[in-house]
Amino acid sequence: MSARRWRRPSWFAIVLTVGGIALFVRLGIWQLDRANEARRLLDAFDAAPKAAFEEFAAVRAAPPADRYPHVRVRGRFVDGRGWLRDEQVRDGKLGVEAYAAFAVDGGDASHGNVAALLVDRGWIAWSHERGTQPPLPALPEGDVELAGVYAPFPGNGIRVGGNALARQSTWPKLTLAIDAQEIAADLGQPLLPRVLLLDADGAAGFVRAWTPSVMPPERHRGYAIQWFAFAVAAVVIFILLHFKKGRK
Repeated sequence: MSARRWRRPSWFAIVLTVGGIALFVRLGIWQLDRANEARRLLDAFDAAPKAAFEEFAAVRAAPPADRYPHVRVRGRFVDGRGWLRDEQVRDGKLGVEAYAAFAVDGGDASHGNVAALLVDRGWIAWSHERGTQPPLPALPEGDVELAGVYAPFPGNGIRVGGNALARQSTWPKLTLAIDAQEIAADLGQPLLPRVLLLDADGAAGFVRAWTPSVMPPERHRGYAIQWFAFAVAAVVIFILLHFKKGRK
């Protein structure tokens, strides 16, 4: 009658298995940490539009990394300058996200090297039919006060085709990426480190349903489960490989 007996593993097999288990567990813990971080950011982002207003001057140049201040900003829009982030889909409809440059505190953002504020006006549907333009509401003229969330620039993912802004001469310019350096070069002056996401306004003509550019916590947790499963699989494989059949 045959039975399985334990076969002494080599040092290489032990080191390889222990190292693999340690790596898989560490990656799983890292993904759980990322899930918790993403959840905190999503909660902070959700709470930001309902929070009390903060002084913009206090967060303007060095905004807090772990939250999104709710601010009021006075100034004026830079006339004739705008950017459209193309191929943005909302509720199954294709459209664009409209951005504009804003001179804070009534300064003239068309001259000098004072940093301008990039303002996300919101999303608007556009069919992209030949010969049509996005139906953008006109920018307000003169000094205005804006209210919104001071948030990081949106993520752009993989870039192809280079800088589309440099190849266009008419405004607003279409782009697939809101790149701070490219827009600053296009505008001819630096930008502040974050974007202002305007508060919701039913009369604005735009859809403003903001979410941060982070991977959902649930996906991070799914990856964590996969890494922990790899660690368990490494243990099982190690055990199976070091039992051999013998006779009693």
